[in-house]
This record gives sequence, structure tokens and C-alpha cells, in this order.
Amino acid sequence: MKNNSPRLLRLAALVFVMLLTGSVHAQGRWLKLAPFPEPNEELIGAAAGGKMYVFGGYDAGKPKGIVYEYDPASDAWTKKKPMALPAHHMAIVEHGGKLYVFGGFVLSTQGPSAWVPIGTVWQYDPATDNWKALAAMPTPRGASAAGVVGDKIYVIGGAANAPGESGLRGGAAQQVLGTVEEYDIAKDEWRSRSPMLVPRNHAGAGVVNNKIIVAGGRIGAAWITMASNTDVVEEYDPAADRWSALRARMPTARSGGAAVVWNGRLLYAGGEFQDSRMMAAFRALEAYDPVTNAWTLMPSMPLPRHGVAGAVIGNRLHLVSGDLQSAGSGHDMHTDAHDVFEFGSGGK
Repeated sequence: MKNNSPRLLRLAALVFVMLLTGSVHAQGRWLKLAPFPEPNEELIGAAAGGKMYVFGGYDAGKPKGIVYEYDPASDAWTKKKPMALPAHHMAIVEHGGKLYVFGGFVLSTQGPSAWVPIGTVWQYDPATDNWKALAAMPTPRGASAAGVVGDKIYVIGGAANAPGESGLRGGAAQQVLGTVEEYDIAKDEWRSRSPMLVPRNHAGAGVVNNKIIVAGGRIGAAWITMASNTDVVEEYDPAADRWSALRARMPTARSGGAAVVWNGRLLYAGGEFQDSRMMAAFRALEAYDPVTNAWTLMPSMPLPRHGVAGAVIGNRLHLVSGDLQSAGSGHDMHTDAHDVFEFGSGGK
């Protein structure tokens, strides 16, 4: 009798590959669109009025304060007025067609090795290309996360000076925050809310069903050279001012990536990692569904990077620029890549 085992094994392998490929294509596909005009890192992105806006940038400790607008209709970038106060590691949200930028770090007078956390808050109006100062945060900080629910914005976590320190610098103690502060847009006022269970900075956040999901980030310090990534996921209910028990952990512990919301899920793209053996940037794109409390692995980004700007416009996730390596290598590896994931029928 003829042995058909090798043939059956090859057939089974082919079927598996076809099923896997079909699943990936059903989730969506990657596209390349207009490259970013000023490649950099520590950029943040947001969508407003059907366009994407990219803010920030970082050069040897100095914040660049660049602002660009991307129009998907023409696949073109336009440079706008710079940030009113250049900073890096800000948090950003959109509300009512305007963009709100919170905190960040500025360059210390003591040199580029020291970051000074700030509490400034700015409203950027894309229609007029103008900046407006708002009431400052009670807690100056950078590398925080933010989410908007109703007419209130919540700034969560971040990093600040340790007591007695004038700035964040290498080898010095840093304060990692679980702090949550609520900004009332109509009243231009702040109040404190319940802190996160796990203090951290460089986390990703998004709002789904009027609750804020916070994923990943760093514990121990703001600088990746002094910190440990975490895979912890928490969910905050602003109406009850309550944090849930810890949710399903991220498949990949990381920090410094881009977090967005699409179709009821939080998506986390890119990020960085360091330990005594290696330094790296991630290609991973992972999606969290709070209804099922489960993560899904999406097709990986074409390029690994951290400090990448992200935003969703329609059924497309835009990921712009960033650094191809983890921070502190001494060699900038900024990319002008504008990679776009177009969600398919199986994207949910």
C-alpha cells in the first residue's frame, strides 16, 4: 500500500497557510502614502475634521514643536504654525473639532540631559491654525495619556520630578504617577479623580463605550534606559470615578507606541524596549476588545518604531514617522514612512 503521509502533510500545511493568509487579508492591508516631510521621533497624532495632525518632535533633548496637517483627499502634508510652547511627550485629544494638548517636557537650562515637566494646556484650532492657552494642569507632567468622555478630558499617569529635583535627568530619581485629573472644557477648570491602580508613563489610552482603557507603559522611570515596560491594562469609568480590576494583559509589554480607537477596540502600534542585553523597537499591532476582554494580533507594521504618531481616519489607521530604534543609541534612525493599515471585512 502506498504511503500518502508526506502528501497529506504537505496538503495540510498548504491549507493552514491559505487559512492564515486569508485571515490576514480579511483583517486588512498595509499601504504606503505620502512620506512625512520632517522625519522625527516623539511625535503625537490626532484626527480632526477628516484630517490628521502631527505635533512635537525631539532633537537631542530639545523639543521641535512642529505641526503638520495631512489631507487624505490629496495625500499631501501642509506645515502649520508651530506649537505655542514647543514640548515633547505631550498628551492630546480631539473634541468638537479642536485639539487639546496637555503637559510634556521642555529643555532644562541645565542642559539636554534634563527634562522639565510642564502643566501647560493648549487648544489648537485647525480651522484658524491658532493656539489658545487654557487653565494649567494641577500636576505638571509629561508622558501621560488622555481620553475625552462627554465634555470632560481625563489626563492619566505620566512622569514628574522626584521631590527635591528640578528636572528629570539620567541617574536621578523620577516620580512615576498614577494621577488622574479631570478637565471641564466648558468651565476651564480642573479637579482630581481616583488614581490608576498601577502608576506608569508612556502608556496608550483610548475611549470605548464612555470608558477609558489604559494599556502598557513604563514603571520605574520615564526614560527607557531606567525603566521596565508593563503589559498591564486598566479601565476607568468616569461616571463612577472607578478603576476596574486589571483586565487581560497585552500580548507584548511595551511603551512609547501609538494608541488609537477603531470600531470599539483599542489598537496599540509600535513601541520600544531595552534591557542590559538589547534595545529594540516593535512592529507589533495589537487590538483589545473590552467586551470580550481579549487581545487580537493584527498584521505587523512594515517598519518597527517608537515615538510614532497615529490617528484613524475612516477605515484607515495612519502611522507616521518615528524612530526605528529604541532611544539612547546615539544614532537617530528617524523614518519618513507614512504607513497606513486599511481595515478589511475581518477587521473587527
